Amino acid sequence: MTAATSSSTLSTTNKDKLFYTAMAAAMAVTVFVGFAPTFFLKTFSGAPPLPPLLHLHGAAFASWYVIFLVQASLIANDRPALHKRLGLAGFGLAAVMVVLGVMAAVHAIRTNHTPPGLDPRSFLVLPFFGITVFAILAGAGFLLRKRRETHKRLMLLASIAMLDAAIARIPGVFALAGPLASFGLQDLFVIACIVYDFASRRRVHPAYLFGGLFILAMQPLRLIVSTTPWWLAFGDWLKG
Repeated sequence: MTAATSSSTLSTTNKDKLFYTAMAAAMAVTVFVGFAPTFFLKTFSGAPPLPPLLHLHGAAFASWYVIFLVQASLIANDRPALHKRLGLAGFGLAAVMVVLGVMAAVHAIRTNHTPPGLDPRSFLVLPFFGITVFAILAGAGFLLRKRRETHKRLMLLASIAMLDAAIARIPGVFALAGPLASFGLQDLFVIACIVYDFASRRRVHPAYLFGGLFILAMQPLRLIVSTTPWWLAFGDWLKG
């Protein structure tokens, strides 16, 4: 009985390594595809030049997904010590991302750098709420880093929380149904986490339940908030 339990645990651990590495790779590919025309391959796409702030923002954003993929690979290759050391750098990067994300959002509204047909003040809610969700989930993941099962799920959800920006930039996605289209594709990543947990364990970890619900709940909330008088006034204040 003990041998069977040990074998089952080992099998689940190996599946976890594959799942988290695959999710990290899928997110990295999504970010690359979404930002390829305007950032990664802008030299070949003819996109207009970016100010230094957006270069820094893009570099930090991309670095997060590279580090997340490396972190998942380190665990998959049984190198937890290096994973922990790199995790400290990742936490510092997360803090930088929050600051740069806010600065980039303010820059967008002040330069009217938003999708056609959208009030820049309303659009501002998308990056602001996305940054907030990321900060909360990543912060909780860092604080609970000694609880391995909770930590890895929160960090994965934090990474998913920022994906809507890349998804919205994949050609044709935003034109399909605006933010709802990017939210829907983002939700597929959350659903994949929940389905995998249930399939591998016959239960869903609370981190996925509460963290996933947090991501899902904040999607319609930001759309509701985006047209309220107080949010528009906030946008006017930021615009100066």
